[in-house]
Amino acid sequence: MAEIKKLDYSFYGRKDVVKIARELLGKVVVTEFNGQRTSGRIVETEAYNGAVDRASHAFGGRRTRRTEIMFGDAGTAYVYLCYGIHHLFNVVTNEKDIPHAILIRGVEPLEGIPVMLQRTGKKRPDNTLTRGPGNVSKALGLLTVHTGSSLSGEQVFIADDGYRPRKAEIGVSPRIGVDYAGPDAELPYRFFVKGNEYVSGPRAKAD
Repeated sequence: MAEIKKLDYSFYGRKDVVKIARELLGKVVVTEFNGQRTSGRIVETEAYNGAVDRASHAFGGRRTRRTEIMFGDAGTAYVYLCYGIHHLFNVVTNEKDIPHAILIRGVEPLEGIPVMLQRTGKKRPDNTLTRGPGNVSKALGLLTVHTGSSLSGEQVFIADDGYRPRKAEIGVSPRIGVDYAGPDAELPYRFFVKGNEYVSGPRAKAD
C-alpha cells in the first residue's frame, strides 16, 4: 500500500455531513486487533443529518444509551446492532451535541483478506466479503464494543493514501432501507463508486 495519513478532527469536525460522506469515498479504513491488520477502501457511504433527518437514530434530538455517542466528539466510531445480528459501522461528524453520522456501506478489501475470510466464515474472497454494511463490520472485526473508539487511534482509523475517485466515477442516490423516513427517504444522501463490485444495492439504477 502507498503511504497513508490518518484523517484528523479537521476532516470530521465540519458541519456538512453530506460533503464529508462524499469525501470519505476512496479513503482507507484500517483495523488492527490482536496483531491482525485488515483494511479496505471505502466505496459506499450514507449520510445521516441528525435531529432534522427522519432516517437518523437521533431524529428530533432523541438521546438514548445507544445514540448518545452521536452527540459526542467528531471522529469517533458509532457501531450499533441491527436486527440483533449485524454490527453496523458509522462515523460521527460535526461538533458536540450535533448528532451527524455516516454509515459505511461498502469497502474494497486491501489488506488481511485471509483474516476477513476467517471472520466471515467464507472459503474464498468474492464481492460479498465486504459488500453491505453488515459484511463490512464483520470482515473488519468491528463490534458494538468499539463504539466510542477514536478514528485516529491505533486499533481503528480512517486514512488518506492520496487516492481520489473522479467526479464522473461518483454515484449519488437515496439511501437504502429507510422507507420509514417519509420524504427524507428520498434525500440524495448515498454516495458510491460507480461500477465497483463491492457497492451494495441497485448500482445500475442509482447513477
